[in-house]
Amino acid sequence: MKRATADKMESLAREYFAKAGIIVRPDEEIEVSDFGLNNIENVGLQLCVYINTERVCAKEMVLLPHQTCPEHKHVGDGKTQGKEETFRCRYGKVYLYVEGEGKKEDIHGVLPATKTTIYHEVTLNPGEQYTIMPGTLHWFQAGDEGAVISEFSTKSTDETDVFTDENIVRKTVFED
Repeated sequence: MKRATADKMESLAREYFAKAGIIVRPDEEIEVSDFGLNNIENVGLQLCVYINTERVCAKEMVLLPHQTCPEHKHVGDGKTQGKEETFRCRYGKVYLYVEGEGKKEDIHGVLPATKTTIYHEVTLNPGEQYTIMPGTLHWFQAGDEGAVISEFSTKSTDETDVFTDENIVRKTVFED
């Protein structure tokens, strides 16, 4: 991804945080991830990590309209069983897909340009939340207005996430 694209996405994320009434200080970093696909408007995520210790993690995430965080699961690193996380919608609408009953043709979201295998849909509106247990496949997408999501979890170990689509790379690589 080009650094200019990441800067634009960070600026948009800050606008969304403001819409949701979430204060992110100018000195707090906003990570921009395109998951190695260079298609950030469709597949990507903007996030600010407040804290990530051995026991807890807290983040704020922004998805632009119909932007998708691709299907993945949190597995252990040998010492832990993987991340347990709770998503709480702060702004917009989030379509969360988790393991369970559901068919591709019945979802309200837009199928992403990545491999997906699960279609049990949970819709989150502002103030609603859902907890995802370790090892559970999931993917999520913003509705028409975009979305802001607070995440509260056990320690985040993104480097151990397993993505369904083998083309996904979690760490952002900049071209320039």
